[in-house]
Amino acid sequence: MFVIPAIDLKGGKCVRLRQGVMENDTVFSDDPVAVAGRWVKEGAERLHLVDLNGAFAGEPVNGEIVTAIAKAYGDLTIQIGGGIRSLETIEAYLNAGVDFVIIGTQAVKNPEFVGEACKAFPGHVMVGLDAKDGKVATDGWAEISDRDVTELAKEFQQQGVEAIVYTDINRDGMMQGVNVEATARLAQAVSIPIIASGGITELTDIEHLVAVDNPPLYGAITGRAIYEGTLDLAEAIRVTKK
Repeated sequence: MFVIPAIDLKGGKCVRLRQGVMENDTVFSDDPVAVAGRWVKEGAERLHLVDLNGAFAGEPVNGEIVTAIAKAYGDLTIQIGGGIRSLETIEAYLNAGVDFVIIGTQAVKNPEFVGEACKAFPGHVMVGLDAKDGKVATDGWAEISDRDVTELAKEFQQQGVEAIVYTDINRDGMMQGVNVEATARLAQAVSIPIIASGGITELTDIEHLVAVDNPPLYGAITGRAIYEGTLDLAEAIRVTKK
């Protein structure tokens, strides 16, 4: 299982939100490229980038920073979400050195777009499903739909997505522990990789996620915990390598 550090971009800075509320943010650095370097030094093999402004604007806003990170760390596997709502945007990110794009709001509102993206860029498309009490949220979590997260994951699996990034909104940024049970249920319902996100607080959370089997989880995204020091990234990676 990969431990994947998150860099959330807002106004060119590295921030973390609580439960996806843009006004409820904490700025951790004004140099996201340097932050990426820190996580690489601690052993990160993948990086999760989110263009928070882009998620609300519906188009990339922090694209230059994403490109700079991709150029600076060419061996790093990078996945990016936030504002990806056109094939042109996907192509631009892949040309910039990003490995995977994560379609979120557009996937729920326009599922056909996911199929188009998978055909145009096979092997490079993931879907981000952010759920609250099992129902999928959209528009930077501002709207809660009536769609069931497992039902949607199965649909996107048929369309050919590489993986699902699953976020429990109730846990995200709250330092309350990860929702292992819900994540494991989703992994059991589909055959594509599941990457857990939201609520990872300490090493115990990583241990619980690593213990999930039949099937195992592919990755775990961590943000606030590694920035505030309640989780040591290098130690977490060592646990997953055992």
